[in-house]
Amino acid sequence: MDERKLEVLRAIVTDYVSTQEPVGSKTLVERHDLGVSPATVRNDMAALEEEGYIAQPHTSAGRIPTDKGYRLFVDRLGTVKPLSPAEQRAIQTFLSGALDLDDVLYRTVKLLAQVTQQVAIVQYPTLSHATVRHVEVVSLSTQRILLILITSTGRIEQRQLELPEHDDETLSELRAHLNAEAVGNSSSQASVRLSKLLGGLPPSLQVIGQAAIATLLEMLSSEAYGRIVVGGMPNLTRYGAEFATAVKPVLEALEEQVVLLKLLGEATSPDAVTVRIGQENPYKELQSSSVVAAGYGSAVDTLATLGVVGPTRMDYPSTMASVRAVARYVGRFLSEG
Repeated sequence: MDERKLEVLRAIVTDYVSTQEPVGSKTLVERHDLGVSPATVRNDMAALEEEGYIAQPHTSAGRIPTDKGYRLFVDRLGTVKPLSPAEQRAIQTFLSGALDLDDVLYRTVKLLAQVTQQVAIVQYPTLSHATVRHVEVVSLSTQRILLILITSTGRIEQRQLELPEHDDETLSELRAHLNAEAVGNSSSQASVRLSKLLGGLPPSLQVIGQAAIATLLEMLSSEAYGRIVVGGMPNLTRYGAEFATAVKPVLEALEEQVVLLKLLGEATSPDAVTVRIGQENPYKELQSSSVVAAGYGSAVDTLATLGVVGPTRMDYPSTMASVRAVARYVGRFLSEG
């Protein structure tokens, strides 16, 4: 496609996203400095329609982009524009008050839904990506302790245990053994090392050590944190009559966690924003929607993914920039936390 036709397509996409109305050649000439005559614009629109990039929804003179047109528009964006300094500060401020992983991800969903006006989806980091940062053993009474597991993804899990009578010195020794085997290892590696520790504890730690290790192994194998957080569902209702019939099946599809994980699955890094448009979605219920997603994590490891779902008629440049920026900030926040 030559650059002039691409400019006409860009203008049609931009106008349709902002006005929700089919775009005619006269409107394009009036609103955009295309540098050509109205007749040339009409010829270009006819060619774009013949090639399947735009379509005529009814008998009006206006045209709207097709999925193929949106795909070309997105592919030809070049690079994702960075957010303004003010927008970057707003994201940083919103996330900086977070207390733990749950708080970070719930704030992230709320933030993404607000800035994009779409449905926001954030996946929890899976345990396979986490390493153990610290194991804490806290005495609650002479016969009860609190076992706390902290991972590199910011996950904090705690369990109370009823144990035979113990003192601070015993707990300090147990804490040292547990951390020596677990810290710095992945959940699977830590599980193996802790299992081997069972037979190597001194006699004074055998009883409470076995109970603590069994509980830690259960915490490390738990998949409760491989879940999805969704927010901004009401945003889908603001897209007008042409999307109204699609809202109900979209909302139903978004209630299925397997569907959400599949939608986010292709996003692998904070820098590579994945866009899946309309018919490219594997689920029929979502083929009137687009998904914009990115991975989040550190420079060397993607922990999980986040993104948004909305109508194909979305502001792709702004949405892609927001998704990428939020992914970067969440990854940085968790890595530095």
